[in-house]
Amino acid sequence: MNINFIKKLVKLVEESNIGEIQISRFGTRIRISKNGTRTPAQPIVETVPVPAPPLKENEEIKKEEVKEEKKENFFVVKSPIVGTFYRAPAPDANPYVEIGDIVKEGQVLCIIEAMKLMNEIESEVSGKITDIRVKNAEPVEYGQELFLIEPI
Repeated sequence: MNINFIKKLVKLVEESNIGEIQISRFGTRIRISKNGTRTPAQPIVETVPVPAPPLKENEEIKKEEVKEEKKENFFVVKSPIVGTFYRAPAPDANPYVEIGDIVKEGQVLCIIEAMKLMNEIESEVSGKITDIRVKNAEPVEYGQELFLIEPI
């Protein structure tokens, strides 16, 4: 708390019929009281430990900006439908792609099952798979990011 704020509180208590005032703010508690006589009130400042504040909005925005900057150099493959994401054509088969694989335009990246139909999702660009954003057999929403591809 600001020292000028504390001085104003002391003056308020001195000049009024208020006998005592307590204020707690941001983990700091101030109690100002006066005796029955007109002697100047003495502030008592007590600091109470406070847990670390949650992430500030600015910090969240900065993290989002970093993510967005990274995406600028990449092509983002998004889900065209709502359904269940599968990395392989069958449970015992190898995944269509892995991180680091080079893919060609039109190559199948995954399957999204919707209403018992298996929809193959193809790459729209040639490039290198840099990130797979969804786990196998996980539900996906329309527009959800599935892959990041670094164009070649």
